[in-house]
Amino acid sequence: MTQPSRRLVIAVRADPVICGHSGEARNLAEVALTRGFDDVRLLTWPIPTLQAAGLPLKPLDRLLPYSPGITVERPEAIGDYRVPDGRHQAGLTGRLVELLAEPIPTTCLSMYLVPHTTVVMDAVAAARAAGFAPNVRTIAKAVGSDVTNVIRSCLREGRFGAATVLFTTFLANDEVVAVSEYTRQEIIASAEQVDAHSGTSFAEQCRRRVTVSYPPIDSSAFLDLDPAEVDAALARRGLKRDGYILFLSRVARAKGIYDLLIAFGQMRSRSHVKLVVAGTGPALEHVQAMAKEDDQVIFLTDVDDHEKALLMRGCAAYTLPTKPEPDFVETFGIALAEKMLTGGGPIVTTLTGGTGEAVGDTAVIVEPGDIAGLAAAVDRVVLEMSAAERQDLEHRARAYAMSFDRGVVFDGLFPQEAPAAGLTALEVPHARAAAPLDGVRPEDGSVDERTVPA
Repeated sequence: MTQPSRRLVIAVRADPVICGHSGEARNLAEVALTRGFDDVRLLTWPIPTLQAAGLPLKPLDRLLPYSPGITVERPEAIGDYRVPDGRHQAGLTGRLVELLAEPIPTTCLSMYLVPHTTVVMDAVAAARAAGFAPNVRTIAKAVGSDVTNVIRSCLREGRFGAATVLFTTFLANDEVVAVSEYTRQEIIASAEQVDAHSGTSFAEQCRRRVTVSYPPIDSSAFLDLDPAEVDAALARRGLKRDGYILFLSRVARAKGIYDLLIAFGQMRSRSHVKLVVAGTGPALEHVQAMAKEDDQVIFLTDVDDHEKALLMRGCAAYTLPTKPEPDFVETFGIALAEKMLTGGGPIVTTLTGGTGEAVGDTAVIVEPGDIAGLAAAVDRVVLEMSAAERQDLEHRARAYAMSFDRGVVFDGLFPQEAPAAGLTALEVPHARAAAPLDGVRPEDGSVDERTVPA
């Protein structure tokens, strides 16, 4: 068997988790195959563990396949019931040590600092202590919930020791990135609070070292959609073009679903369009109960990645009235950028967290929590906006969103390297190569998914 020449390992919550960062990992993995990596691994969790955690999951029989050369590894837990927690994390760490023991230049990317960055740094430390001398470069990417869920909870509860562990682990990586400028600024602000309490210097390091790498999107999945396929998909759902307002996101308070449902009851346009709520989430049952007497509201809980683009293309308007909550702030808005690529009706959203970075000046903006303003904005888009204005927004939005194409994002995050023989990646300056931005390998129908026993 031929030994790979260059390996990329991404530690992440991968498919079937319904999460923008599982798609981000997929897109980076696919582009890696066109950029000199001949062995790509997604190091993730056993499916029963994801199911037991209560995470929103895609139907297992409708997952998109990965290209040959991408292996999904789901190591089983280490130990038995006498280890109450950390068993699966030990499985992930142990498997990564095995990969690092092989004499293959490796790049490790972790998304979600807790626990995936811990997995990577523990594995690297163990491999070096064991004498394997791994040729490895580490990148930690802080995503939205790292700040809104983990760091903020540490600070709110006064658990500065846990915050210190998180920052030291994050900054121990060769490169540290954030999913948006908003996230970067939140990381720095949180580090300043830890510094003020503990006398550390995390903020200065974060300010100097943390860069931004936006979520990569497979633009080919959203561009040039077949009009007949769009119409057929809508017909299967009892819908027609420009006959509905679309909310396609996690059904949660922070996404603005309650505001949207109340606003829809006030809209003049409700006699012309339906409201389609596509997705699942913690507020779904309550929202369904609120709308049970309104036959203009339709709930879709089984939309897959392919149908998502078709629904986006056919809507009269796409609404994401997200607003800040104590446990969640929209730190980018991947669905917004995906909608910008598909075309179709304009986007109505708020400037919350990093959404402004996602949409630029190509969306209709309302204030977070302004229900009357939301109703008026959607009415204007549906009832009053001219065809020329809609087309202008559509064209500018698509051009703007192409900056998030997965090839462009990958080349910014992973500059091409050629380490000299006998040197580790840490000893070689990183140099960007002039790699082409096109030629992204499409999924070709084969699946290479592996469960590695503990």
